[in-house]
Amino acid sequence: MRITIAFPENGTQVCVDIDDPATLGNLYERRLGSDIEGECLGEQYKGYLFRIGGGHDKQGFTMKQGVITPRRVRLLLKAGSTCYRPRKDGERKRKTVRGCIISSEISALHLIVITKGQKEIAGLTDKVVPRRFGPKRASTLRQMFGITDTRADLTKLALRREVKPGKFVTPKIQRLITSRRHARKLRMDKERKERVELNKKRAEAYNNMLKAMKQ
Repeated sequence: MRITIAFPENGTQVCVDIDDPATLGNLYERRLGSDIEGECLGEQYKGYLFRIGGGHDKQGFTMKQGVITPRRVRLLLKAGSTCYRPRKDGERKRKTVRGCIISSEISALHLIVITKGQKEIAGLTDKVVPRRFGPKRASTLRQMFGITDTRADLTKLALRREVKPGKFVTPKIQRLITSRRHARKLRMDKERKERVELNKKRAEAYNNMLKAMKQ
């Protein structure tokens, strides 16, 4: 079984091939999302805590969370379901998926480091891979730099990436409240209040007309 171990803190991952039946037996009957001790995989992982993130079987069928079986099943999936991407609105399709319980038919497994142990793992915890893309959401940038002003210019804080010598690309800031956006919100609020007042006047005129007809 090929096991991919990821360390999100450093942005690194390594692949390990395990063929020992005793070691693989410690993984069987476990489910996706459960935590396992590093000693189950070997003494070099003592003190580590891993979380099972995913996997697939020998034929390439992906494990699906919530399917409590080690076998393959056919499910009718819709938009928003894992293991399925609809091609048009409202489309549903019956797909074959693997259950979330690990068995001997699983060929690849993905583990995530939750707690780091005492020993370093070569290529995983002993190096740091810099992020290629920085955050681009306005709320995330304000939290990183401690900015409280909602109208502050955040375009200068985004991470620039060099695509060619001397040419840089800056991502578009998401959910950014600009002066144009602020003016649009004020105009929308004003139009909403005007509609409410107009409806009140129309209702009052209608009630007055009914009273006049009854007299």
